[in-house]
Amino acid sequence: MSNYLPSNHYYVKSLTQFNRVPSREVTIGEVPLGGTNPIRIQSMTTTDTMDTEKTVAQSIRMIEAGCEYVRITAPSKKEAENLRAIKEALRAKGHKTPLVADIHFTPNAAEIAARIIEKVRVNPGNYADKKKFENIDYTDETYQKELERIEERFTPLVKICKEENVAMRIGTNHGSLSDRILSRYGDTPVGMVESALEFLRICEKHDFKNIVLSMKASNTQVMVQAYRLLLIKMAEEGMNYPLHLGVTEAGDGEDGRIKSAVGIGTLLEDGIGDTIRVSLTEEPEAEIPVAKALAERYEKRKNHKPIPPISINPINPYEYKRRASREVVNIGGKHHPIVFGDLSGREKITAASLFPFGYNYSVSLDKYTISDLACDYIFIGNNTVDFEIPGTLGLVTSAKNWQKQTDKPRLYPLFSVDDYLETDFHSPQLNFINARIEELSELFMETLENDPTAVLVIETDNEHGMAEQRRMFIELINNECSTPVIIKRSYNDLTDDKFQLYSATDFGALLIDGLGDGIWIDANNCGSKQFMNSTAFGILQATRTRISKTEYISCPSCGRTLFDLQETTAKIRAKTNHLKGVKIGIMGCIVNGPGEMADADYGYVGTGPGKITLYKEKEVVRKNVPELEAVDALIDLIKQHGDWVEI
Repeated sequence: MSNYLPSNHYYVKSLTQFNRVPSREVTIGEVPLGGTNPIRIQSMTTTDTMDTEKTVAQSIRMIEAGCEYVRITAPSKKEAENLRAIKEALRAKGHKTPLVADIHFTPNAAEIAARIIEKVRVNPGNYADKKKFENIDYTDETYQKELERIEERFTPLVKICKEENVAMRIGTNHGSLSDRILSRYGDTPVGMVESALEFLRICEKHDFKNIVLSMKASNTQVMVQAYRLLLIKMAEEGMNYPLHLGVTEAGDGEDGRIKSAVGIGTLLEDGIGDTIRVSLTEEPEAEIPVAKALAERYEKRKNHKPIPPISINPINPYEYKRRASREVVNIGGKHHPIVFGDLSGREKITAASLFPFGYNYSVSLDKYTISDLACDYIFIGNNTVDFEIPGTLGLVTSAKNWQKQTDKPRLYPLFSVDDYLETDFHSPQLNFINARIEELSELFMETLENDPTAVLVIETDNEHGMAEQRRMFIELINNECSTPVIIKRSYNDLTDDKFQLYSATDFGALLIDGLGDGIWIDANNCGSKQFMNSTAFGILQATRTRISKTEYISCPSCGRTLFDLQETTAKIRAKTNHLKGVKIGIMGCIVNGPGEMADADYGYVGTGPGKITLYKEKEVVRKNVPELEAVDALIDLIKQHGDWVEI
């Protein structure tokens, strides 16, 4: 696939000046999308589509929360036909919000829905293809015949949408790539993009352009790379369709919000995206405030402080590769990114002060219990620590304070650039140097490269801070400076949700591209220290750069769901959340289940009323397990394969 990937690393016009990526305007009822319109917010109902009353009531709750498009599943003809009753009931109550039919396996349902509502969503991998995890050896001729078969099946819907002036979203989900695409392109962003382009070319052949595109995945790295690649490939073919952003199966609570922000926020930072949906395993109206908080951050972003332009971008945005850095103590090299805590505001630091950062001191036992979310370093400012610290923890203090107590074990200095350059009184093991973009001179970078004890801490106060810090990394790479880098960001007076969303975006967007050997969150009035520490580890987990807990790939539920996803996810989480590094997929139905959780270790999928199928990776292990027994059966499966750990 390397020949397919563009050599041009500039997927947007500028990586330093924020601007929304221009797109064509698409008509969706009375709420147009793309062009100069604001980023639109949407969500999806979780009720049975045949229950008109409940679907209407839930739709109204979503609309009142700020939802601008309401998506409703239509798995068969009867649900598609009932969209008329739902639409009429909503209109009778004064709600003109456009409705979107969600279609997967049933072309005839899509054709019915397209004559009723304002937009139809089709998934190429499920709409006219098959997915049985079969590897098929295609020749160019046999592959072309498959494309002709798909065109024949897809064209009737295209013609109806054009006739009715109904919009279409061609939504490629990483987890539902067909056997045909997987056999040709592999389980890659390339496959996702080509899957969408094949359908898009059919639409353009019939001069139908009222189209939105999406490249969703539960893996944030894959999702981001696919959207970037799609932009390049559309430009090559003279296309500029608006983009719908989302991370599939993000989960619930803190994990779901952080994971969504990492994927969606990374793209929004570059001006990519015209509409977003945050997929949480919660009530759909709970998704709206999260999506709005993500989108509203960019309303005035283009007036940010200027950032020097980039002449050479060495970062490949379509494939993950971690920036090479030297090893300094336990930072950089092949070490996972470290986490900083901050106690610089405390008047006095005690052993109890370390508890929010994963270190619990027992007085009676005179020892520390260290959690999986134990940070690696804590900045203590000008404080002193007069007790024994855990052996896995390092302390960092101001350079002047360090010079007074150089005999303290695992205590290291933090220098300003000027102080670092002007004095030779450095730690023989580890020195942190705080720098901003204007301080990255050639002399400074050369000094860093020649100092095997140096670790750089980069800061920014630019409103477009992610781009400024990315620019700093590019400067280091282009100057062949292999010094490890800690990313530091500061936040003030934010709600819990905004703090998590903003920090996940700012740090996640860099980590996604392999940038950063550690993260340091400096926050004032943004929640507790424990909350900040948990957020830091959540960001590393969501970017898959440091695994510290169980990962849940759980869908947000919809009218196809065959069990209570929120309740079941909570049950599974309660019994398995100590299984560090284990990935568990929890899927309400078979539509995206086996594919979207393809990289999960274990899968729990609804396959009939009250029936669950269990997977080990992609393989079915047990079919039709009664729902009341299924959670315990899942735990037994984990035990059988040696991944269970007793608490």
